[in-house]
Amino acid sequence: MKQKEIRIGMIGYQFMGKAHSHAYRDLPFFFNTKIKPVQKAIAGRNESAVKEAAEKMGWESYETDWRRLVERDDIDVIDIVTPNHTHAEIAIAAAEAGKHIITEKPLALTLEEAHQMYEAVQKNGVTHMICHNYRFAPAVQFTKKLIEAGRLGRIYHFRANYLQDFIMDPQFPLVWRLKKEVSGTGALGDIGAHSIDLARFLVGEFKEVVSIMETFIKERPMGEMSSGLQAKSNNSTLGEVTVDDAALFLAKFENGALGTFEATRFAGGNRNKNKFEINGEKGSVRWDMENMNNLEVYFANDEPGLQGFRLINCTEEIHPYAGAYWPSGHIIGYEHTFIHLVHEFLNGIANNYQPEPNFKDGLKNQQVLKAVEESAELKQWVNIAEQ
Repeated sequence: MKQKEIRIGMIGYQFMGKAHSHAYRDLPFFFNTKIKPVQKAIAGRNESAVKEAAEKMGWESYETDWRRLVERDDIDVIDIVTPNHTHAEIAIAAAEAGKHIITEKPLALTLEEAHQMYEAVQKNGVTHMICHNYRFAPAVQFTKKLIEAGRLGRIYHFRANYLQDFIMDPQFPLVWRLKKEVSGTGALGDIGAHSIDLARFLVGEFKEVVSIMETFIKERPMGEMSSGLQAKSNNSTLGEVTVDDAALFLAKFENGALGTFEATRFAGGNRNKNKFEINGEKGSVRWDMENMNNLEVYFANDEPGLQGFRLINCTEEIHPYAGAYWPSGHIIGYEHTFIHLVHEFLNGIANNYQPEPNFKDGLKNQQVLKAVEESAELKQWVNIAEQ
């Protein structure tokens, strides 16, 4: 099959930049697509660092000004992996330049910005996607199929825990993820947004929420991110933490289901414990990102004596995406969720349809985030439709 090339320009190059770069490089190896991604250029403010990143991650060229990247005629797609406060300006400029857009989550710093971004991509008719990559674990996609087939029946409960511990040390620096003017929220938007997206994908739209949020360590030494979730301190000067360390909330869904959510970066021993359980009238499922290939499934109509959760290793060809990889039982990892997401994005461009999750999903996610924040402040239930 003759492939058309599509030229990618990525803005940012650290943790998510590495994940996205890997996806573009490996996608053609595992999937037959009409479009082949070409890593045309990468942008970052630090010339020596972005040059090194370009060479290491396979980019043909680099820019030190993202605006120059957006203006280039040899760029078809803008991939945004920068801190949250930059998403709106970059995405709107890219849409106005006629570029397709893929961006990291959360969509924007505020709900107002999210509206502006969605209006821009709609007005300019570009393909757009937001990187809620956990949707694309084969076990999660298989869960969606079970629900759509009615195997769980009416859904009663969705409970999610997203637990990390990387900022528990009081000496962990005051990086951008801990500043409201840069990140918007703390644990809520950084990891809770993923749980919100999984809930919307699997169960349905939120109706109302009630929440509590807490910041355990109010001040930290100044510093910056180095690699992954690592950071380094610049000096002993302290700065104020202006986001939440933990957010917990209850939710009612439009279809009558109930939800419980916990997002914290203060759960010692949990490196990336992204879990959910869904209970329905005919069965239940459990999933944990730290064991992402496995899905626990319970069906109420199993015969007495054999009832209980069974363990499904979602590596069979019948499981979504799994057939593109290895023989059954030969597991895949975190990085492959990005390959699947990019696969859907490029398919959307090739076949002229809007893939999901996209900016509309990001906007709806942002509505829930805002409602959770308002509820914690007002100490009462908040209706999502009023956002």
